[in-house]
Amino acid sequence: MAAAQALSSARRHFRSLELVLGLLLAGGMGLAVLFSGFLFPDGGESMDLMARLIPPFESLAHPLGTDPLGRDVLARVIVGGKISLTVGIFSVLGAMTLGTLIGLIAGYYRGFTEVLLMRFADIQLALPFILVAIMFLAILGTGIDKVIFFMIVAQWVQYARLVRGSVLALREREFILSARAIGVGNVRIIFTHVLPNVLGPIVILMTLQVANNILLESSLTFLGLGVDPLIPSWGGMLADGRTYLQTAWWVSVFPGLAIMFTVLGLNLLGDWLRDLLDPTGQTSR
Repeated sequence: MAAAQALSSARRHFRSLELVLGLLLAGGMGLAVLFSGFLFPDGGESMDLMARLIPPFESLAHPLGTDPLGRDVLARVIVGGKISLTVGIFSVLGAMTLGTLIGLIAGYYRGFTEVLLMRFADIQLALPFILVAIMFLAILGTGIDKVIFFMIVAQWVQYARLVRGSVLALREREFILSARAIGVGNVRIIFTHVLPNVLGPIVILMTLQVANNILLESSLTFLGLGVDPLIPSWGGMLADGRTYLQTAWWVSVFPGLAIMFTVLGLNLLGDWLRDLLDPTGQTSR
């Protein structure tokens, strides 16, 4: 009976509307970006001034229209997604690695180490993110590497606090005490017994954070503090098209829709993972 219930629950999870929509939206955009080099060998940079500002759905060659320089909007939206997804994924991986390591150390060893690390985290949380980002990028300059580095430095705190709280609940559990009693070293306990038990919340936070970082990168690039304006990106396309909203709305609307659908898909996948990995947190349906 228990096995049948578990199987039924698994089927229900994998037939979830959140999973299906999340995969269609975020997965579809990810595949398009992955194969953008084959779909658009020119990288969306080919210009044709004779075909500038063609409205969407009026030309088979340019289904989403063209921008003020005659560049294909569809190609630039797909190619531009590479920047946003790269920033989102690599910044989250870096912040997760740094924050998880600090959280494991602070939660397991406690004492002065925990106080020092967590007070430093509290100070960083008190800093206004957008103002620090503007100052940081204005001093060091723009670029995808600098945006990723800043996001890692700014966001490790969330992972550290999450992991520390989970470790505090685990460190006095029977299986941890048994491992200590038989002489297992602290490092081995942390990475073989503690870490696997905190991966669920980390994965959920990572999924949601990728979506958040896509929005942050687009916002910073829109303000001129993100990636190089010459590189196609969603935030850059929004900035380029804002002066044409009344005459050529599609130049800004389609990059905005790409951001919205990608972020929505990732958030849906995050909610699905939360329900899958933490059944006690499910809401009734």
